[in-house]
Amino acid sequence: MNDHWSRKRQILALLSANHFTSGEAIATEIGLTRMAVNQHIDALSDYGVEIFSVKGKGYKLANPIALVDEQALISGIDNRCFYFDEINSTNSFTLSHFDDLKSGDICIAEYQSAGRGRRGRQWLSPYGNHLYASLFWRFEANAATLMGLSLVIACSIVKTLSEMNITGLGLKWPNDIYLDDKKLAGILIEVAKTEAQKTELVIGFGINMSMSAAQGELIDQPWSDLASQGALPDKTQLLISLHRQLKSDIHTFSTHGLTPFIAFWNKHDLFANKPIKLLMAPNEVFGVCKGIDDQGAVLIEANNEIKAYIGGEISLRGV
Repeated sequence: MNDHWSRKRQILALLSANHFTSGEAIATEIGLTRMAVNQHIDALSDYGVEIFSVKGKGYKLANPIALVDEQALISGIDNRCFYFDEINSTNSFTLSHFDDLKSGDICIAEYQSAGRGRRGRQWLSPYGNHLYASLFWRFEANAATLMGLSLVIACSIVKTLSEMNITGLGLKWPNDIYLDDKKLAGILIEVAKTEAQKTELVIGFGINMSMSAAQGELIDQPWSDLASQGALPDKTQLLISLHRQLKSDIHTFSTHGLTPFIAFWNKHDLFANKPIKLLMAPNEVFGVCKGIDDQGAVLIEANNEIKAYIGGEISLRGV
């Protein structure tokens, strides 16, 4: 960790979302001048950290921030773990190094300067506020047989969060995780290399942990975060537990396909047995959601007939 991030993390460790901390107290505690403290706090705002500054009171976080304990993370994950304070994108890093990676290796960052979601959308990635990670996996299979993988990853995230006593979770086809009917997490799977019987994938995922009001205004859909449940879960332990769950579920998927996950998906499907509209530009399909099939397609009942639909440009909306 370079010195400028070491100092910023020291400052963040002294700040709270519950009360103000004086600049003088921070400067004394970490051995910096008041001016240097101010400069670091100004720089943190450039990384998306919202800090209130009130003359005579000091500084206060707009919302809680959870940082990873790097040593505990690396010792708790039984694969190579690449951890960064800042990076352009965890998916981009993993894609550029896939030749040297083994299945289960993971890249984690506190801040992404160019985070992205599905269909090229920007994924807002303020420093320390959320969880950003990418897992590498090498499958001995053709890419066409892996269509249901994103649903498996979504199930893994819900399983892990549920074990940490997060309630109100739901799944939205094809790979979004919701909390209290608002988007909590997303998944972006990209192909690093594909051959006839080998596919190498980068599995990116982001989970909202603590969203400030200012950040939330930049998002064009209803959102949720783990902070809304009360106390934030330990970010390091969440990553360790999620990595373990992902590896277990991907091994199961590699051997048995999507079938072992269908019941879990259907139990948490936000649209199960509800009227929906499927957007497949320029067409629209109306019907009732009847879950998923063993290939990961969404099943729609219309005119007393159930059909399966799958494709990269499909989105799902409640009617």
